[in-house]
Amino acid sequence: MTKLLLVFAGGGLGAVSRFLLTTALAGKLGNFPLGTLAANFFGSLLMGLVLGILAGRVHVGAEHVRLFVAVGFLGGFTTFSSFSAETLTLIQHGQIFSAAANVIISVVASLAACAVGLKIGGI
Repeated sequence: MTKLLLVFAGGGLGAVSRFLLTTALAGKLGNFPLGTLAANFFGSLLMGLVLGILAGRVHVGAEHVRLFVAVGFLGGFTTFSSFSAETLTLIQHGQIFSAAANVIISVVASLAACAVGLKIGGI
């Protein structure tokens, strides 16, 4: 039950944080989904950092941090379902360049951010 509560609480906080970020960045680059891109980038960076720091740690506290932060918070914060819907909306509106840029930047930047987080975290 403790594990479920950790994931639940982290996920709720992550989702609210994503909402606040996307709201704050809405319209900054026209209709380009900058908030979703930022959530995926920073979420990936934090995921790498957390997993890197926790690597090899097997005590209960590390597992609780992993569940709350990585599974819960970052699971609620990152937005690949939103990413998919927003990219398809760009395509439907004929904005193929923006859609392609969103896919390439989101995937490449998120992978790079996660790698940096792993490096900073010790892996």
